[in-house]
Amino acid sequence: MTTQMADRPAGFLRVQAHLAAAGHPHAPLWLEVSARTCEEAAQALGVATGQIAKSVIFRRRSDDRAVLVVASGDRRVDEARVAAAVGPIGRADAAFVKAATGFTIGGVSPVAHANEPVALFDRDLLRFDTVWAAAGHAQGVFAAHPEALARLVGGPVIEVAA
Repeated sequence: MTTQMADRPAGFLRVQAHLAAAGHPHAPLWLEVSARTCEEAAQALGVATGQIAKSVIFRRRSDDRAVLVVASGDRRVDEARVAAAVGPIGRADAAFVKAATGFTIGGVSPVAHANEPVALFDRDLLRFDTVWAAAGHAQGVFAAHPEALARLVGGPVIEVAA
């Protein structure tokens, strides 16, 4: 891991600025390896896969708005539970994710989106003392206490994992 941040991609810098403005105590880290998947991130950080707070994007059918679900990396998001909370949803392709969030799949952060999503935070993440989330790029991550991350995300804490 390195600490030089000025030459990082725009998405990473946007997350860094958002976290600083929110007073978050943990600056994002730049990994020397890809953390595109939960398994890669967990291996790079030396943590359990469940400690990776993945950001999954869906497309709400009623208004084409992005729906962000932040869930544990070792759990599958239950689309029926998400739909029960926000209305009918569909899958989001890579172009939609990039346009709605400003991030590329594999580096979607739970914060600092280009357009504010409808957000849900899975209660299952609260089982950990520390979780790690993507910081706007496949090589960027940041640590958070799950309750602090839920506050940053801003959505309700509910059960959305299968």
